[in-house]
Amino acid sequence: MSSEEGLSSTITDWLFINSWWLLLPFIMLLVVAAFIVAFVLLLYMISPLISPKPLKLNGAHVVVTGGSSGIGKCIAMECYKQGAFITLVARDEAKLLQAKKEVEKCAINDKQVVLCISVDVSKDYGQVESVIKQAQEKLGPVDMLVNCAGMSISGKFEEVEVDRFKRLMEVNYLGSVYPTRAVITTMKERRMGRIMFVSSQAGQIGLFGYTAYSPSKFALRGLAESLQMEMKPYNIYVTVAYPPDTDTPGLAEENKTKPLETKLISETSGVCQPEQVAKIVVRDAVQGNFNSSVGPDGYMLSALTCGMSPVTSITEGLQQIVTMGLFRTIALFYLGSFDSIVRRCMIQREQSKAADKRE
Repeated sequence: MSSEEGLSSTITDWLFINSWWLLLPFIMLLVVAAFIVAFVLLLYMISPLISPKPLKLNGAHVVVTGGSSGIGKCIAMECYKQGAFITLVARDEAKLLQAKKEVEKCAINDKQVVLCISVDVSKDYGQVESVIKQAQEKLGPVDMLVNCAGMSISGKFEEVEVDRFKRLMEVNYLGSVYPTRAVITTMKERRMGRIMFVSSQAGQIGLFGYTAYSPSKFALRGLAESLQMEMKPYNIYVTVAYPPDTDTPGLAEENKTKPLETKLISETSGVCQPEQVAKIVVRDAVQGNFNSSVGPDGYMLSALTCGMSPVTSITEGLQQIVTMGLFRTIALFYLGSFDSIVRRCMIQREQSKAADKRE
């Protein structure tokens, strides 16, 4: 072999060895990608095995607080359409009787019953416990509790009367604690049940004008997360619903005193119909989903604020991981827009005051 041939062979060997090392990172990347794809596919396959078994509403006893109007009444109607027995709980007896008639029109068989109970669920736990016991004696143990009793007040922090902060916490928070406390022992004994807390998108993000309202709705999530961890071994699943502005008597009343800034921010998302909200939140509660959101904005907010909240399927967890960065970027634009609205309103108000002084 000539020296030239030997040199050529040496160079060829050297190039082969070095090209192998150059390709090694790409090969490793492909192997890692293959493992990730296989892992994700495996998670999708086993996800149905670890998700809760859906609750059958046909023949189930569903208690709905705040069931005389708005979202609560529509939730009762949606459950009744699926064969449930309903207990409506609210303060106004006349509205309850009217709601009962509307719910009864949704019957799918002649065995279904709608029971009405007039009580303030935020006042006296003993009274709440007593009426829940009466309902269970008539219609059987509670299979699903929907905590929908609530009220909203909007206004600037320094303009909201101090006692209104207390009242909102009583109605929106304790008004959910008391009924839940009244049904939980029986649910644990039966090792089954669903509990829904109807919060609000204002329970996911604090907005101008909601310094009294938002904390009372944020509190429901803390309660729900803690309760879910306690109840999961007993096959009891908790759902927190975060509806957007919904066309209800409560929203109409709130709009009468809503600050301009709050109105403009609220207008960045539309107003939903209570029937639409009811369909979605009932479906999520039946399936045992922890979060229940409505529309694209609601989905984004739930993904952004998921934090350490439980998931009921691996699919849901993967979606949150994948979308978090993108949604955070979009959220920053939203926040900038909200801040701009507040600044513009402040400037307009100051200019108006200055003009009044000159006159």
